Order: sequence, then structure tokens, then C-alpha cells
Amino acid sequence: MTATHEVYAVKFGQHPSGKHGEYFYGSAAEPMDEPAQLDYFVWLIRSPGQDIVFDAGFTAETAARRRREHWYAPSRALADLGVDRTAVPYVILSHFHYDHVGDVEAFTGARFVVQAREMAFWTGRHAARHEFRRLVEREDIQRLAGYGLDGRLLYVDGEREVVPGVRVHHVGGHTAGLQIVSVATARGTVVLAADAAHLYANVEDDAPFGVLTDLPAMYDTFDLMRGLATSPDLIVPGHDPAVLTRFDPVDGLDGRAVRIA
Repeated sequence: MTATHEVYAVKFGQHPSGKHGEYFYGSAAEPMDEPAQLDYFVWLIRSPGQDIVFDAGFTAETAARRRREHWYAPSRALADLGVDRTAVPYVILSHFHYDHVGDVEAFTGARFVVQAREMAFWTGRHAARHEFRRLVEREDIQRLAGYGLDGRLLYVDGEREVVPGVRVHHVGGHTAGLQIVSVATARGTVVLAADAAHLYANVEDDAPFGVLTDLPAMYDTFDLMRGLATSPDLIVPGHDPAVLTRFDPVDGLDGRAVRIA
């Protein structure tokens, strides 16, 4: 029997001054200047006997440079749900953009699950080009490369079950090595999209996000997520403020954490 898990979204910051045109590709970006907020989340997969973390947010220093609102460290936000950061065995990293890999140092006992293609890209010849380089922090990439030398990276090529009932899937599209996570829960299979769909409208309206490396792969990812999730409402985007209203709040953490399943 497949193990079932609980899944939580935990908000640690926001970007309230974004524009609609930033978050959609091509004609879907109209109207360009309409205000649109992004929320920043990390994700907790509460497994039997262990807590697994999906993504690691960014630091207050990065937030200040990039003019983002940072409420508290993502690892601290997880601690409010009872997560012992030193005991987390796995942190799954969707991709290496600055808002997903900044607070990894708090997880001192973890191995970091990454797609080999993601590391290859960010240590390869195109990473220095402006449109890619602006999306990452040098220190984050250097830190992850160091973890690789220390044996703390669990490299995946495509799809892998991290623990029973928790599976990563390479999808690409947004970045070369973007991965999503499917999780077996009592409600069915939940798909944590990360940046495969920043907003509900990306996947629900078949409208890709504005930052990408491979447009056909992004469309293929929408199809894959629809096939993996037990129902469309269990495809959870990575940055949509509506995540906090579509699911039940965690007692005492209204506006900050919800239980997805």
C-alpha cells in the first residue's frame, strides 16, 4: 500500500507591486500594466515519521536587493508548523532561481534533490547571459555546487520516487531542469507545480508564464500535471495568492499557512 502524506503551503513573503504582463507569455500578457501580486511559498510534505520540504525560498538580504517583501526566513516559517529543520532528510529543489534556493543552509542534515539538467545549465555556458543570469544569485549557485562536492545533492535524471508516495518529475519549460512533485494524499494525488504554473491562470487557461526556456515543454508540462493530479483543484501553483483562499487555513496561522491535503 502506498504511503499517504499531508501537504501544506507556507507563505513567507510577497511581491505586491508586480504587473500582469510579467506573468504571462505572448498575447496572454495583455493588459501589460494591470497590477498583479505574487506570493512566495515553501511547501511541507508531512510524511510518516519525517518531514520533507519542497523549495527553500530566499533570504532577507536577497529580498532587499530585489525589492521583495520578506516576512521571515522560509525555514522559520516551516518551524511554525513544527518542522525540525535539522532533522529534515530531503529538501526537493524545483529549480535554481533566487526565490527557490536561498535558505538551504538551515537544513543542516538534508540531502537536496535536484535535476542533473538544472545543475548542468547553471554551471554551463549560457548561465552568464543576462536574461538567465538576472534570475539567480551567484552565492546560491556556488553553495549548491559545493553541496555537490560534499555529496549532499541527490541527482535525478527525469523521474524518481524520493520516498514512497512522493515523486519528482522533470518537466523543463521554465528552466532547463525544472521539476514538479506529485504526492499521494488522502484526497488523491496532489501536484506541486512550483514555477511550472506560477498562477492558477497559467495552467487553467493554458497560458504559459512569461519567463521560459522552452515553450513547447511548458505546454507539455500542463498536460502532464493534468494527467498526474487526481482532480484539477489538486494542481497547486507556485506563487498564486489564491492558494491561501482555496484551501483550509492552519489554526493560528491564518494568512500564512494552509493545508492542501
